[in-house]
Amino acid sequence: MIRFARPTPLQAASLSLAAAALALAGAWTFQALGFEPCELCLKERYAFYAALPVAAAAIFLARNAPPAAARTALALLALIFAANAALAFYHAGVEWKLWAGPADCTGDFVKPATMADFRRQLQSVHVVRCDEPALKILGLSLAFWNALLSAGLSALAGLGAAARPR
Repeated sequence: MIRFARPTPLQAASLSLAAAALALAGAWTFQALGFEPCELCLKERYAFYAALPVAAAAIFLARNAPPAAARTALALLALIFAANAALAFYHAGVEWKLWAGPADCTGDFVKPATMADFRRQLQSVHVVRCDEPALKILGLSLAFWNALLSAGLSALAGLGAAARPR
């Protein structure tokens, strides 16, 4: 049984790896179901892509190397997830209109001057807006759920990094 108050480095790395893989699988599933990701959504996935090899390395190190090696990998994992939590929180704030988002996926788009310009724009650009959630679950956008998940995974990895050898 996992003691969440004090996970071992192996437990923290294993849970982080599983959660990152499941988060990416969920994101790809929603995309396959027609919920197109915006630019910020795609950027939020980078942390999970980065977490996969780092967590796998932490598992390997926890089993085969001195404890400090796995704890170092977990500290890096905690930083990756903390940065993603900050980005996801920013994205959730953009969705709630608390602050402005990136100009390339929020706000007013340039209106075409002529009908020909309008047709060209329709054929060349499909922008998914960052300030409109594609899906809400229990009243919260996926960006907010990502902020919660990433913050939790950052805490888990941090606890694993701070674990003393048993």
